[in-house]
Amino acid sequence: MPDSGPIFERITLIGVGLIGSSIARAVRAKGAARTIVATARSAKTRERVRELKIADQVAETNAAAVKNADLVIVSIPVGASGEVAKEIASSLKAGAIVSDAGSVKSAVIKEMAPHLPKNVHFVPAHPVAGTEFSGPDAGFAELFENRWCILTPPAGTEQTAVERLKLFWETIGANVEVMDAEHHDLVLAITSHLPHLIAYNIVGTAADLETHTRSEVIKFSAGGFRDFTRIAASDPTMWRDIFLHNRDAVLEILSRFNKDLDALVNAIKAGDGQTLFDTFTRTRAIRKSIIEVGQDTAEPDFGRRQGTGEEVAIPRPYASD
Repeated sequence: MPDSGPIFERITLIGVGLIGSSIARAVRAKGAARTIVATARSAKTRERVRELKIADQVAETNAAAVKNADLVIVSIPVGASGEVAKEIASSLKAGAIVSDAGSVKSAVIKEMAPHLPKNVHFVPAHPVAGTEFSGPDAGFAELFENRWCILTPPAGTEQTAVERLKLFWETIGANVEVMDAEHHDLVLAITSHLPHLIAYNIVGTAADLETHTRSEVIKFSAGGFRDFTRIAASDPTMWRDIFLHNRDAVLEILSRFNKDLDALVNAIKAGDGQTLFDTFTRTRAIRKSIIEVGQDTAEPDFGRRQGTGEEVAIPRPYASD
């Protein structure tokens, strides 16, 4: 987007992991705010943020961090969002926008909204972007480029606040969609939450097998397994909270998945190659559609520089948390 000056005078980031630190870097790169204030639960993380100089100020407490902020983004595991809302409520200035970056929206609204004063605007958000890395060193300004950020404002939210937050996310590179929180949770259950659950389970199964087959599982891991290990390396605290707070939607999608898996199991048992071929053809078309809309690339990516065999830690954003 063209440079139109800062969207906010002062923003506060509560939580400076991958998402929070990427927001800080993107805000600075795009000039989306004049002043960036950050805070984190641990003193070690706060000190690292100071060393990285990704914020103008680092506050010791959540309450201190939000004073005079025009925008507050809570970027922490969703299970802690209600307690944070309670901590900052009395320190928020009138007219401030309070948002978040959690992968679950209905539970966040339920836990945060009751604690927030009536004179602030609550506009929950979910930037659908991530890598398997975590912590303030993991962030980078380009994380949100051409990724979706979904806003789920509760009924009655002032449209001007929604539009201002929308402009903010667009300024730092994201595409923005507005939808109902419950619909968001169902959509993300299939596009993000279930794939992570499957990845955790497959890698866990492989880990159990590895104790019997020594190093073969690791040594001969193919591209598919490597992709699963990347996803399964995501922050365990964050994903524990996601599954517990989006339980109903995940269980609904998991039930559908189990039925589809049973159908494939039966096709294999019966030697039904046509059913397998038809299923694989249909899923291949979905992959092509994802590439066509720009949410991934067809280029090979094996976590190393092509042609050299050199393993490198290159942050690769993907449409997930």
